[in-house]
Amino acid sequence: MILSQTAVSFEMIMVARFLYGINSGVGLSAQTMYLIECAPKRLRGMVGVSVATFLSLGRFSGQLLGIRELLGTKKDWPWLLGFNGFAALFQLFTLPFLPESPRFLLLERGDSQASAKAFERLWGKNDYSRELDDMMKEKASLHSIPNQSVLELFQSRSLRWQLLTILIAFSSLQLSGINAVYFYSFEVLSAAGIPHDKLAYAALGTGLCELVTSTTCFIIIESMGKKVLLYRGYIAMSVTLGLLTITVYFQKSVSWLPYCSLVLVFFFIFFFAIGPAATTAPLPGEILPQSFKSAGYTLGCTINWMGLFALGIVFIFQENLESFCFLIFLVFCLVCGLYVAFNVPETKNRTVLEITMDYLCSRGYTLGNSRYFIKTKITL
Repeated sequence: MILSQTAVSFEMIMVARFLYGINSGVGLSAQTMYLIECAPKRLRGMVGVSVATFLSLGRFSGQLLGIRELLGTKKDWPWLLGFNGFAALFQLFTLPFLPESPRFLLLERGDSQASAKAFERLWGKNDYSRELDDMMKEKASLHSIPNQSVLELFQSRSLRWQLLTILIAFSSLQLSGINAVYFYSFEVLSAAGIPHDKLAYAALGTGLCELVTSTTCFIIIESMGKKVLLYRGYIAMSVTLGLLTITVYFQKSVSWLPYCSLVLVFFFIFFFAIGPAATTAPLPGEILPQSFKSAGYTLGCTINWMGLFALGIVFIFQENLESFCFLIFLVFCLVCGLYVAFNVPETKNRTVLEITMDYLCSRGYTLGNSRYFIKTKITL
């Protein structure tokens, strides 16, 4: 992308963006799964949130670099597009020095010694016998079942509620309305009296709000739990969207309503960053057994990117709805919030086996049947 201006070739930008998209899809799945598998159970929530925190940091960095004083000029825009290549080079030189995931080494390769060495490199010379015991129990329950495909995840009767959770959570992540709120934030800022040439600087506040909120969530998630943050975040977002529909619709008639809309935009970003953005990405690694994790992450990220693509196409036609388009997203937020509140167990400080049994027992299976379903691959 850096050389596209010199070569006068927009095709180079298209090819580069395509390759970057492939890396983003694979990297988001692999990185999240690796971090969750390497984290101690007591820190798993904080490590999972770090994914959203650095995504927010990347978004804010892009907004900051895009202002006119930095790279947002006619001369320097190729460097803005190609800036992520420097981050890729940093990863290329540093990732080979990281150890393999201890869970992968023990549960997939059956190499307990390599797993112990990986634990020691990651956690130091501490006592990690409890984590090893939990993994050995999970390994015994899997009965040497190899990695499963996405199709086999759909066919597994014992994991249907986990599958439904992934489908709803990742679909709602893009259909929550966050992109629509970011789109309308410029109109809201303009209506609040901010000059057009200063909108880019004011919009930095939205990215900074998401970054600060995500960092705050990193601190409080272990005390509150992911389920609480997820369903309360969606419920609060649905209420905010309802109010934002009203204020944006009447903001040209009432002089002080643009300021209310501005406050609601920041509230919505706050609830999104502290709830869905922070807790959705690591979800498959917490509710699925080891043999189904890669399929779960693949499915979740595919839904996420497909939802973003579909939203980009459909939102062109939703512009005619103006502020009433928020009502569509309100429905998705409300449905996901209620589903999580009544159907998803808390994952804080719990093993995958405990969460799986909770899913099954809540659907009427006895404890004995739960063990049977976990230990047996059922594809009826």
